[in-house]
Amino acid sequence: MKILSPATSANLGPGFDSLGLAIKLYNEITITEQSFSQISISGEGENNPSLKKNNSFVNIFNSTLSELGLKGKNFRFDFKNAIPLSRGLGSSSAIIISAIFAAYKIAGFSLSKNKLVDLGLAYEPHPDNIAPCAHGGFCVSILKGNSVITKKATLSEDLRAVVVVPPIKISTAASRSALQASYSRSDCVSNLSHASLMSAAFVSGDYELLRSCGVDKMHEDARMKAVPELFKIREIAYQNGALLSTLSGSGSSFFNLVYKNDAKKLKNLLASEFSSFSVNAYELDNDGVQII
Repeated sequence: MKILSPATSANLGPGFDSLGLAIKLYNEITITEQSFSQISISGEGENNPSLKKNNSFVNIFNSTLSELGLKGKNFRFDFKNAIPLSRGLGSSSAIIISAIFAAYKIAGFSLSKNKLVDLGLAYEPHPDNIAPCAHGGFCVSILKGNSVITKKATLSEDLRAVVVVPPIKISTAASRSALQASYSRSDCVSNLSHASLMSAAFVSGDYELLRSCGVDKMHEDARMKAVPELFKIREIAYQNGALLSTLSGSGSSFFNLVYKNDAKKLKNLLASEFSSFSVNAYELDNDGVQII
């Protein structure tokens, strides 16, 4: 079995813990049954021996297989990791979703994408990354008890993501520690209104509306202080055609949504201005996790 799991950008500014979309940047895992367990890693994490000794994908995969009643089998896992680690591009969610999905497929059980996201909550309590990783596209999600309710919007092929990745890792837990303990009513109303309009823009395909939707009062600026260059990235992006320019997840990556015709120009500008950062343009993913 070969499985693809996409990167995701979550929050998208005001949609804290609720909004996210999928990007055509993938981790690829090949799983082969054999007489003994074995792990091979190339790409992100290939020089980290702890990822072989205590691999999250393998742990979740084996735990899920056990819950499904399939025990005693050994597998070779070949990981080709393209999603940067601890950069706010959903590397953890990609592991969680693909591990559960693969285990169900190998065990011969059907699994809807909605149920897949629900199962992912055991490892990731916020649906903003796991929902678009499973479904693809743009997803707005809410929690209802132990389930996630998601509305997906298919993204236009005329859109591109220009993603800036600083050489600085930021853990989600550390990033959350920088946030306020409480918020004013006006700040909450601002985020609610901007996130609502953003959802309407994506669902309707009226992408020009996004230029007015990226304002956040809850988390973004506090997190961006860890990498001050991000403020300049946002300024340059909006001056050069960006529909949306936001911190990706908890950072340190920055996500810029542009029309296809503007992507190369913005990519080159940002790469020139921030030579120590990685800057790439990607298509957007509408399929989510998949077996190929």
